[in-house]
Amino acid sequence: MNTDTSPGVYVFQGNTLVVPAGIPDAKIHEPISLEAFQDLPPLEILVIPGIGGGPGISCVDLAPEFPLPPHWRRVSPRVGSAADGPVGPLFRGYHIIQWRRESRFCGSCGSPNTDAPQELARVCPVCGRVEYPRITPAIIVIIINDQNQALLAHNKQFVPGLYSLIAGFNEAGETLEATVAREIREEVGLEVRDIRYIRSQPWPFPYSLMLGFSARYAGGNVRVDGVEIEDARWFDQDRLPELPGLGSVSRYLINLWRTGALA
Repeated sequence: MNTDTSPGVYVFQGNTLVVPAGIPDAKIHEPISLEAFQDLPPLEILVIPGIGGGPGISCVDLAPEFPLPPHWRRVSPRVGSAADGPVGPLFRGYHIIQWRRESRFCGSCGSPNTDAPQELARVCPVCGRVEYPRITPAIIVIIINDQNQALLAHNKQFVPGLYSLIAGFNEAGETLEATVAREIREEVGLEVRDIRYIRSQPWPFPYSLMLGFSARYAGGNVRVDGVEIEDARWFDQDRLPELPGLGSVSRYLINLWRTGALA
């Protein structure tokens, strides 16, 4: 398809979102116009089906060498978690674009895949293998002790000073509750009780569905693993470090604790 100059498109390049330099981070979840691309090579626009018959999501997947218009910038789609509006379309678009890029070839016979005509899937025209978008379940949990303190941790991949919650991927054959207990034990050496599911959030970095839990401290001393977690501490509600963005499920869980909703 040729370049569309109407608003309503997400532009991705590699693992980044491409936006005009003047757009603040709080607005990057909003689709944009491609008018600035008019003098550049034509773009192919992929319309990703909406969930449950909802409106389609128009996306462009730029090649790594594709030149950007003047005064445009690349940002991480993660910044969308700090947006002041719904980020579902942005995250869905990013998830599907990444999956399509990585599913060009059949995982069984290596032949080039094609798009399924009636559903969001890739089909091998040689062996018939069908591949659907990958979704990987992962837990994230707020741990509260008897003094109503919450355990917050600094991951090695975080920016300096940022603390969040314990998180990790679900293993094959493992319940989500068992994942919560295991990840806490492995990363900070604690035992917990009263594990309770709270809320989920799509988190395509990559392909995750974050499942938010709360848990009560049951025993042990904080002992970080030194592999993923560099520091972990009990925090009072009135003395907190830098926290994740307001749109993230981690911040949602922390705010529930701060308002007394998890007591």
